[in-house]
Amino acid sequence: MFKDLKALGKESLIYGLSTVGARLLNFILLPFYTHYLAPADYGIVAAVFSYIAFLNIVYHYGLDQAYMRHYADREKAFPAAMACLGVTTLLLTLLLCAAAPFWAAAGGIGAGNARLVYYAAAILLLDTATIIPFADLRMRHRALRFAGVRTASIVINVALNVVFLAWLGLGLESVFLANVISSAAAAALLAPEFRAAAARADLPVLRNLLSFALPLLPAGLGSMAVQVLDRPIMLHLSDTASVGVYQANYRLGIFMMMVVTMFDQAWRPFFIERSHRPDAAPVFARVLTYFTVGGLWLWLGLSFFIGDLARLRVAGINLIHPDYWSGLGIVPVVLAAYLLNGVYVNFLAPVIIAKRTGIILSVTLAGAAVSIGGNFALIPAFGMYGAAWALLLSYLAMAVMVHLRGRAFYPVPYEFGRIGAAAGLAAACALPAFLLPFGGAAGLAVRAAAFLAFPLLAWHGGLLLPEEKEAALRRFSRLLPAGRKTGAL
Repeated sequence: MFKDLKALGKESLIYGLSTVGARLLNFILLPFYTHYLAPADYGIVAAVFSYIAFLNIVYHYGLDQAYMRHYADREKAFPAAMACLGVTTLLLTLLLCAAAPFWAAAGGIGAGNARLVYYAAAILLLDTATIIPFADLRMRHRALRFAGVRTASIVINVALNVVFLAWLGLGLESVFLANVISSAAAAALLAPEFRAAAARADLPVLRNLLSFALPLLPAGLGSMAVQVLDRPIMLHLSDTASVGVYQANYRLGIFMMMVVTMFDQAWRPFFIERSHRPDAAPVFARVLTYFTVGGLWLWLGLSFFIGDLARLRVAGINLIHPDYWSGLGIVPVVLAAYLLNGVYVNFLAPVIIAKRTGIILSVTLAGAAVSIGGNFALIPAFGMYGAAWALLLSYLAMAVMVHLRGRAFYPVPYEFGRIGAAAGLAAACALPAFLLPFGGAAGLAVRAAAFLAFPLLAWHGGLLLPEEKEAALRRFSRLLPAGRKTGAL
């Protein structure tokens, strides 16, 4: 079991370094945007990128997942998937560009911002061109190349944003121009992978791909609706400035999102390749336990200190502009929502192994319904806090439903007792830090003590099994110099 978990951890680390590096570079843009874009302009940027994220699902319609599931027939599946995506991408892009003023007005950004629709269409086209090559790199375990291309694209995007906004003063439109150029750079770097698309598309293989992929489209739309539709809904229920403040603080949850993303990148190939093994189910169960315990500790740390990070002064300037501080209270809720999303990703394994993608459809549509209903019900009364709680409730509903449906097809002995104990321990550590009326240095000390108490209580309170403690001590011993080891013994 530990050997398999080590393999998952190794690839998660590589994907994670690229994801963390790329996301951290992208995170640099958050304080940059808060100082160079007014909340109203940042609200428009947030809304357009929400639409792009939603339309990405329409453009891809699950073909990347279908390609990974049928990777055994790679020579035929790759050209078939690329040809199919090529045709549909051109049609969708023409549809967007032909009625750009209409789409801009319908999206709430105003017909005068129709040029942003053209930028969005270009981004969608370029990103779709790379989706199958990126999936191919994952299945070939080319994690380093995957990481390099992704990171290079983000570096270009960040650099161009700085040049366009700070040096040239081009305004919010330049945010999208930088994204177009960085997406084009990623496609260029993946040029060697495109050679496999030159073969003739095989129609029977394409039918197999589509039969797996198309049921994922509504599911993908539902899942993305949970993630991004709160901003367009808030745009219609309030104003662009509120959306900008919400987006800035929502983005502070990026650290938990990075962990879930890097885990997901390695998790899907991991469980697909091991699903036939007799010990697979216990391994999957242990993965969820470790993921949840680690995620809870990360949630404590981020929730305790993210406000201090936002207010940090660098060269006399706050990291996040004070105009955006009013939304800092949503960050712990957003972090918890992303952690629940990671639990949902864990629970997807039995469903995908059993090829019951229809379950994903029903679960994500239900999650989308909770999200949309929750946003419309809570935003008028609670503003951006209502949107954050609607997000958390959506992921909670999805995690519970997919587990209840998936256990009938592929039972996994999840360690819910240990997971519940870890959640209770995290709550016990969080309450004093959140409720005690300490500020300044005293408040920082209380939060630091509560953060450090979680692993200590987990170690000494029986949360960890004896074999896990032994394995941890062995690994720690390998990290010590030879002299320290001898002295310790």
